[in-house]
Amino acid sequence: MVVQAREGLLTTASVRVLVATAVPAERDAVAKGLPSEYGDVVAAGVGPAAAAAHTAAAIARGTYDLVVSAGIGGGFQPGAPVGSLVVADEITAADLGAQTPDGFLPVTELGFGAVTHLPPPSLVRDVAAATGGRAGGVLTVSTVTGSAERAAELRRRHPGALAEAMEGFGVAEAAAAYGLPVLEIRAVSNAVGPRDRGAWRIGDALAALTDAFGKFAPVLESWKRHD
Repeated sequence: MVVQAREGLLTTASVRVLVATAVPAERDAVAKGLPSEYGDVVAAGVGPAAAAAHTAAAIARGTYDLVVSAGIGGGFQPGAPVGSLVVADEITAADLGAQTPDGFLPVTELGFGAVTHLPPPSLVRDVAAATGGRAGGVLTVSTVTGSAERAAELRRRHPGALAEAMEGFGVAEAAAAYGLPVLEIRAVSNAVGPRDRGAWRIGDALAALTDAFGKFAPVLESWKRHD
């Protein structure tokens, strides 16, 4: 619990959070919105392996109640339009498994591992309500989708998915190793599918990320870890 001064009174931040982004621009956008007394924001690197390693190292250095993977990402259309915010109700490694003659098999169907982490439902609901975000699955991929065919395949395998990014599952694995709950928040900068850089809205997505974390602290204060 962190004691802070506010308007001449002593108040407390009852939840400490570690937010892991991929790159410094995302880290800075989150830090602009989230009061520093609520925790730390780190740029943990691009991709699930870097995210897992650097998030685990950060957890080991501090004391936290919640770990959040945050940043910009691609949105599946029309469910998550550019500029919208997605709060993950499932964090799934979409390409962890094996490609077979009959199609893709997740690693769980090969008899080992895990491919999905579930954030606390009440926290997902409350964060989505506070930020105007949409609750749905966020897929973690090691190779960003660049074709309509690949986007359609992912939607077929994961019909509840709203967004795609590269770090959420790695951050979730690190949190799970320390017995901590995890959340993922993505501001949509582009559509999942053919890569049209002219249509990307990275600046708008970073601004949406700042706005979302500006509304995050009251949710943390009311969150109960019963789920």
